[in-house]
Amino acid sequence: MFKSFFPNPKLFFLSVVIYAAVCSFIWYSFNEEIGAVLGFDLTSSDPVIGLGHFLTDSFLLFYIYYLACCALFAAFWFRLAPHPWQWWSIVGSMLILFSTYYSVQVSVAINNWRRPFFDLVQNALGGSASQGGDNIEVTKSAEAISSDSAGLYDLILVFAEIAFLFVFVFVVTRFFVSHFIFRWRTAMNDYYTAQWERVRKIEGASQRIQEDTMRFAEIMEGLGVSIVDAVMTLFAFLPVLWALSEYVKELPLVGQIAHPLFVASLVWSVFGTGLLALVGIKLPGLFFKNQRVEAAFRKELVYGEDDDTRAQPMALKELFANVRRNYFKIYFHYMYFNVARGMYIQADNIFVYVLLIPTIAAGAITFGILQQILTAFSQVSNSFQYLVNSWTTIVELLSIYKRLSSFEAAIKNEPLPAIDQLAT
Repeated sequence: MFKSFFPNPKLFFLSVVIYAAVCSFIWYSFNEEIGAVLGFDLTSSDPVIGLGHFLTDSFLLFYIYYLACCALFAAFWFRLAPHPWQWWSIVGSMLILFSTYYSVQVSVAINNWRRPFFDLVQNALGGSASQGGDNIEVTKSAEAISSDSAGLYDLILVFAEIAFLFVFVFVVTRFFVSHFIFRWRTAMNDYYTAQWERVRKIEGASQRIQEDTMRFAEIMEGLGVSIVDAVMTLFAFLPVLWALSEYVKELPLVGQIAHPLFVASLVWSVFGTGLLALVGIKLPGLFFKNQRVEAAFRKELVYGEDDDTRAQPMALKELFANVRRNYFKIYFHYMYFNVARGMYIQADNIFVYVLLIPTIAAGAITFGILQQILTAFSQVSNSFQYLVNSWTTIVELLSIYKRLSSFEAAIKNEPLPAIDQLAT
């Protein structure tokens, strides 16, 4: 699955993690020093509202730094282990990482926009007004109304600029990812079909090469981008949430703690991930077995097209009974999994509001800051809750991985995985 597309996968992905950690450490520890050497000023901490957010000295330096790091890494692997798909697997992955990070930064730019916009909304609504019956009498001066209107229109236009940029980056990223994933599927297809003589006797071999590689590619297109987006969102919004925590002095029941929003987001997300992983622990194996019993039933029907002695009613009835039995097990285990998942997601919708009740009641934040906190907390929480939001898809991917692992074992002349040796 990975050897066909990436050079020396185990060493490659290990080097990716280590190299990314080193580059990240250097950036967050010495970016100001690096910027000073290159003539960039990174001392300003005030957020820039609008598209100028992407043209600050900090961003310009990041573009240069990221390009330099990627060029060194790609050159190293191009020389160490040349691979026919290296431009797509290595350079393509770097482009996806950058475009995903850029789209996340668009979300940060929108979050920066929220404070001035909603603070202006709060100020405008706080003007002198009296309500009698069903009518609202506004006593604000015409000059004040005109000033607030102009300010709101200007900020709406700023939002439109950022939103158009987001759409452009999203479309381009998805288009490139689709091509990237299909190249990966092509690499798997070429690799497995070249080994056909070794794998053709495995149950459902043709299905595994055609359908499982296709589904693997489709799932990776969505799931892979999601996990990259989750990691990049954490890098972008954790500092934002850390900074916004200074506006929240205490949490219900807990009281005063350092960086309360950051800590609460982490604890709540770890709890949800652990809960869903625990209650859904049986699902990967059941989905794997479901593919096997479906393949056995389909295989007998295919044989029956050319052989009158195959696909007899009793045999088909027994094979379909296996399908039925496994589906009923999946339905049962999904029932309590969905109960746990649904309750957690509903609680998650109001969790941040519960945390902010003491702060809101004390009037310690403005409406704009509240909107920033809600967005930043949601972004960080959703990123930490990646397994919660993607567990059903991960289960399907794990079952496909187990099926394709049989091909890996056959190619290497190793015993099949234990689950593939069990009778259906």
